[in-house]
Amino acid sequence: MEPPKLLIVEDDEALAQLLSEYLGKNGFDCDVIHRGDTAVDRILATMPELVVLDLMLPGLEGVEVCRQVRDRYRGAILMLTARKDTVDEVVGLEIGADDYVTKPVYPRVLLARIRSLLRRLEPRPNE
Repeated sequence: MEPPKLLIVEDDEALAQLLSEYLGKNGFDCDVIHRGDTAVDRILATMPELVVLDLMLPGLEGVEVCRQVRDRYRGAILMLTARKDTVDEVVGLEIGADDYVTKPVYPRVLLARIRSLLRRLEPRPNE
């Protein structure tokens, strides 16, 4: 069985590298990009199981990336951002994010949230 594919969209290159390494060690196949204006095409071309999406990105903000892909992308979107305003959180969730996590976050908490989201996407046998 192949490891779940994740796309990390994060403009902080050091953080993106740390996330990729940590998640890779925990059984995920991670790809990283650093710009919002390339994220839409990459998400739709590769269809990862889950996207870790920063909100404040060069080229195109994460909220707009989510808005543009949500009707064509069935995987999970986890917004990971420094924005702690409840308005940002509500907007993110209402436009289609599956979870909203503020930085800083403990790596084990982020891993647990990712695994939880992926469990929800798994097909369930008919009862």
